[in-house]
Amino acid sequence: MPSRFDDGNSVLHSICWPDSGVGRELACSGAQLIHLHWIGRAGLSIEEVGHFPQPLVWTLHDQWAFLGAEHYVRLPPADDRRFVEGYLPGNRPEHERGPDLNRLTWQRKRRAWRRPIHIVCPSQWLAYEARASALIRSWSIHVIPHPIDCTLWSPSDRDQARQQLGLPQGVPLILFTALAGTEDPRKGADLLQAALECLSSQIEERSTAPQVVIVGAERGDSDLSIPFPVHFRGVIADNAKLRLHYAACDVLVIPSRQDNFPNTGLEAQACGLPVVGFRIGGLPDIVEDRTSGALADPFDPASLASSILWVLADPTRSSSLAYEARQRAIREWHPRHIAGRYAELYRSVLAHEEHR
Repeated sequence: MPSRFDDGNSVLHSICWPDSGVGRELACSGAQLIHLHWIGRAGLSIEEVGHFPQPLVWTLHDQWAFLGAEHYVRLPPADDRRFVEGYLPGNRPEHERGPDLNRLTWQRKRRAWRRPIHIVCPSQWLAYEARASALIRSWSIHVIPHPIDCTLWSPSDRDQARQQLGLPQGVPLILFTALAGTEDPRKGADLLQAALECLSSQIEERSTAPQVVIVGAERGDSDLSIPFPVHFRGVIADNAKLRLHYAACDVLVIPSRQDNFPNTGLEAQACGLPVVGFRIGGLPDIVEDRTSGALADPFDPASLASSILWVLADPTRSSSLAYEARQRAIREWHPRHIAGRYAELYRSVLAHEEHR
């Protein structure tokens, strides 16, 4: 009996097979251009993507388009660069077992995607990775961030928000949004815990010690051991209530090991909440270091703790960070601005098709 596929990567894998039938419907829809986003397991097949007669624009939400079946490479400190060379028989990592599903999926992409696709990456990091890949490096690759509704996500009075949510007044509140984040190693909950332990050792006056708000997990769902009082808020599906949590807190921490362009960072900044995270992935696109938040050295808990403390230590600085975070969101991610950039890309793609 053949051994089961195992590449040591716990992230989602998608083979996008067989055909769904959606590709045929879209191809016959009369549309001049098709814009793809995340196609995942239940969307289009790899072959359907390659059969569209219309030009394609594809906004990537992870690395899957230029990897094998995996949606992200393995977490650091692993250095998975197989996608740069191509998935060859000779460069399969020794730890993998079973059929080479990543290579088989990558080969299907190479066979099916003969015509270049216009790629959009929300972050500079994802664009860099795409341009390094053997599969799509020759395609046109653009960086256009996600938009954020700056009317929905906007600042509110902190004291009133805390009163409505039953959160304490007069103490710093650190927010961590943890939808699957306390269990997903990509989201770095363990690094946050280590950083908060470092922070605890630096705080001399316990009466002004911060407290932690965790959205997306119940108390019984998490085995985190945090040296500060913790308010578990569970999963919040109501955007208005989530906005109140951004308003109530003093800093959002995104301790991810891997992240393309986390929407929580956009929402927080639009609400005037400074963001702290590691200098990885799309976080440098979201956080202007020491202007709208702070970036820490990857993946150093002490550096993360220092960055959190830097945001919290000075009320005047915190107010400045909050103001700049809001202005950055309006300037960089307002829907009108992002829609204009996409409209310009569509015009360019259609003009290019006319002259082929």
